[in-house]
Amino acid sequence: MKINSTAIDFRPNIGRVLNRPFIPASPDQVSNIIDRVLSFTEEEAEAQLATLRGEFDHRHPNLERSWLRQFEKVKAYLSDETSLAPSRRLLIGAFFTGEYAVESVALFNPSIVPHPDQTDLGAEDLRFILTLRAIGEGHISSIEFRSGIIRSDHSIQMDKTAALITAPDVDSDPAFPKSLFLHKLQEKGLENNWSRSVMNRLGATFTRTDLDESMQRAAHEPHQHTEGVKRAMECVRWLVESNYELNFSPSTPLSQRVIFPVSLNESNGMEDARFVRFVDQDRCATYYATYTAYNGRAILPQLIETTDFLQFRIRTLAGSGIQNKGMALFPKRIDGRYAILSRYDDEKLYLMLSDDLYSWNSPQLLLRPAQPWEFVKIGNCGSPIETDAGWLVLTHGVGPMRKYCIGAVLLDLRNPLKVIGRLNEPLLGPTIAQADGYVPNVVYTCGALIHGGRLILPYGLNDTATKIVTIELETLLAALIK
Repeated sequence: MKINSTAIDFRPNIGRVLNRPFIPASPDQVSNIIDRVLSFTEEEAEAQLATLRGEFDHRHPNLERSWLRQFEKVKAYLSDETSLAPSRRLLIGAFFTGEYAVESVALFNPSIVPHPDQTDLGAEDLRFILTLRAIGEGHISSIEFRSGIIRSDHSIQMDKTAALITAPDVDSDPAFPKSLFLHKLQEKGLENNWSRSVMNRLGATFTRTDLDESMQRAAHEPHQHTEGVKRAMECVRWLVESNYELNFSPSTPLSQRVIFPVSLNESNGMEDARFVRFVDQDRCATYYATYTAYNGRAILPQLIETTDFLQFRIRTLAGSGIQNKGMALFPKRIDGRYAILSRYDDEKLYLMLSDDLYSWNSPQLLLRPAQPWEFVKIGNCGSPIETDAGWLVLTHGVGPMRKYCIGAVLLDLRNPLKVIGRLNEPLLGPTIAQADGYVPNVVYTCGALIHGGRLILPYGLNDTATKIVTIELETLLAALIK
C-alpha cells in the first residue's frame, strides 16, 4: 500500500519553557528563603526584580503573573502578607519559581481533529488542530497544540509555531457533574448517610462552593464518625482535586498553549491524549480526549472536554472498565449509547457501551493479537473514524524486540463488535533506518482523520518526533474488505 510522506517533521525545542513551582519540601527551608528576601531594602528588592526581568521577561509572556502564582502558594508562611509591597510579593514568588522545558526530550504521539473555526477557507480546504505529547525533564508529559490547513490538492500547510508557551489559569470555583461523584462513591462502596446527605442537597451540576456549603451543613448532622464516613470524605476531596477547569485567554495563540499536570493523579504526566470531535444527538460538537494520568506509581484513564480549545474540563471516570491505558471514544453515540475502545487487560482490544459518559463497565472482547507483529499486545491508535464501509480503527501492535507498528481494522457501523476486515501486515512501522530514538522501534499515533479521500495520519516516531503521512482511503478500505 502506497504511503505518501510529507515534509512535516516536529522535533523537540529546548527553548520553549514554562514557569512552575520550585518550592522546597521542608517548611523551615521555605521560611528561611522568605526571611532572606525580606531582609532586602526596597532599593535592593527593586534592583533584584529589574535584573530578573531583564533575564527572563523575553522567555515568558506573563512572567510577573507566574511569580504571583507561586507567591500565593507560600504566603501562609508570612505573619502578615497584607502589608507587603507588590515588588516584594513578586520577588518572593520569583525565588519559588523554576523554568521547565516541556518538550526538551520528545514531541510525539499526535492526534488530529477538525478545527472549530473553518472560516476563510477554500471549498475543499480543512483547518485542523494537531495535539502532541511533550516530554521534559523527569519524563513528565504535557499536552501541546499546533494547527494547519489541508488544501484541496492534498498538501498540508502548518501554521507557525509560537516561540513562547503559556499555562492556563486554573478555575478556583469549577463546576462538577453530580453523576460523576455518585458513580465514584458507588464504585468505592461509600454510599452512606453522610454522602447521601451531602449529595442530595446538590443539583445535577454544582460548584466547589456549593459542595463546601453542603459538607459544612452535613458536619452538624448526627452522623456517626465511622471509617466509612471518613473514607467517603476523603473520596469527595480527591474528586474535587482531580476534576478541574482550565482557561486560556483568547489572545493566546493556539501553539502557545500547553496543558501541564495539575492534580496529583497526573503529577508525572498526562500521556497520549486521544482527541475526537464528538457530535451528539442535538448535533452540537464537543471535543473529548481520553488520556492516561500517571503519578509515578499508578495510571488512571481520565477525560478532557472542550468546545473551543480555550476552556478545558478535566474529568475522572468511574466503573469496573476503567483499567489500563488506551481508551478511545467513538465520535458519536451508537443506538443512543456512548461507545469506547479499551485495552482493558493490557493485551487485547475491548468495546464498552454506556448511557453515561463518565461511567464504564462490562468490557466486551473485540480483538485478540493475531499476527506476529502484534503477539505481545494490541490496542487502538485513536478514536474510530466513520466511513461508508464501516468504522475504520487504527490499531497498534507490539511484537518482538518491543517493536510497535500501526495496523487497521474495519468494524460494522451498527454493530462495532462485528469485524469486517483486518490487515494482516502493518500499515506503518519503523524501518531499520528509523529505529533510533528516545524509545527505539516505535511508530504510534493517537488519532487520524479523513479528508479529500485520504487518511491523514500523523504519527510519533520512536517516542521522539512527529511526522505526517497520507494514504488513499479507497485503497485502504479495499484491502480491509478483501
